[in-house]
Amino acid sequence: MADLKERLLPPKPQSAVNLRDTAYRSSTSGRPPFQGMDVLGLKKRGQGLRSWIRVDASGDSQVMEVDKFTMMRRCDLPARDLRLLDPLFVYPSTILGREKAIVVNLEQIRCIITADEVLLLNSLDSYVLQYVVELQRRLTTSGVSEVWQTDAADLYRRRGSRNFDNAFGSPSPDYLPFEFRALEVALESACTFLDSQAAELEIEAYPLLDELTSKISTLNLERVRRLKSRLVALTRRVQKVRDEIEQLMDDDGDMAEMYLTEKKRRMETSIYGDQSLVAYRSTDGASVSAPVSPVSSPPETRRLEKSLSIARSRHDSMRSSESATESIEELEMLLEAYFVVIDSTLNKLTSLKEYIDDTEDFINIQLDNVRNQLIQFELLLTTATFVVAIFGVVAGIFGMNFEIPLFDYPDAFKWVLIITGVTLAVVFFAFVWFFKYRRLMPL
Repeated sequence: MADLKERLLPPKPQSAVNLRDTAYRSSTSGRPPFQGMDVLGLKKRGQGLRSWIRVDASGDSQVMEVDKFTMMRRCDLPARDLRLLDPLFVYPSTILGREKAIVVNLEQIRCIITADEVLLLNSLDSYVLQYVVELQRRLTTSGVSEVWQTDAADLYRRRGSRNFDNAFGSPSPDYLPFEFRALEVALESACTFLDSQAAELEIEAYPLLDELTSKISTLNLERVRRLKSRLVALTRRVQKVRDEIEQLMDDDGDMAEMYLTEKKRRMETSIYGDQSLVAYRSTDGASVSAPVSPVSSPPETRRLEKSLSIARSRHDSMRSSESATESIEELEMLLEAYFVVIDSTLNKLTSLKEYIDDTEDFINIQLDNVRNQLIQFELLLTTATFVVAIFGVVAGIFGMNFEIPLFDYPDAFKWVLIITGVTLAVVFFAFVWFFKYRRLMPL
């Protein structure tokens, strides 16, 4: 059998044999011959299956394995939007409204919200699990919050709606669309997470800063430096979330694009309308496949169909514009509530940063004061050194190898010391008075 196999198979090239032998020898020696990048493995890793948590409109959740291309087709999203949800990359907080989905990247919450479901990357993070539990609780509850009821009631009163009692007579969890409630839970989770981090930073910062003002040391300065680095990073993240919410609030088109339930309802209505129109034409005796000649149709029928189509289009446009305005106002109220929360967190961080800056200014003032005292002491020391140097000049004069009649008097040495000392004292105090007169030293 081996001989038959050798006769049928072509002979192996010598290079392949040598390469195999080399690889075998290198593997036995423990050192691989070549270590390269597994490009194919990296390519397949981005296209592999990933675990997602799916939460539908009724509050049921399940874990499913879906690859990237299936998720793109399912949610009608480009690859760059799914890249925002990849945990291997670090992207700033982003909220994107697409045709059939909302892409949310808010701190630990990275999800895709559609009109019927929420898809989150499966993670062991506690905030992700809390998001799922809170979303299920709100979807299965029997009523909405009192705040939203009050705001919506005022909105309907201002508009003069006749269905106010019907809308709010019995509280229902269906007041906000599904995608808005999922977005609300994501915003609440992100704002709570950032606010808790800001509170922890405040608890740690203020005692440390007070200790630094009382005792300036290298250890305290290093701790404050690390604290300030964390503060700057957290402020940048909070600022990005605030800017993202503010950008959505300022753009009515983006807010209208995020109303997925209304767009789905319009699409279904248009499909059903087209099907009913086709059924009406088929029952009227006209062929669906063949075009109807305008000459053979009665003018009254054509005129009636034209007027009905114009009226239907006007009604649909008015209804869509009114619903778009309502959805924009609902979403704007939602975003405004969490804009106030994240702005309050940003104000906390700003106040903490100002306190750190004030502490640094106080420390710099203390250091400047100490530096000024050292300069003043150095000035006095230099003046005293100059005055004492005059004694050296006098000693040098009297130490010359010349005969002076003053040496014959026994009290001459004493009078020289007295006169020189008084003169130097007068010179020293003259320097001190000059320094005070020129305000080089405190009075």
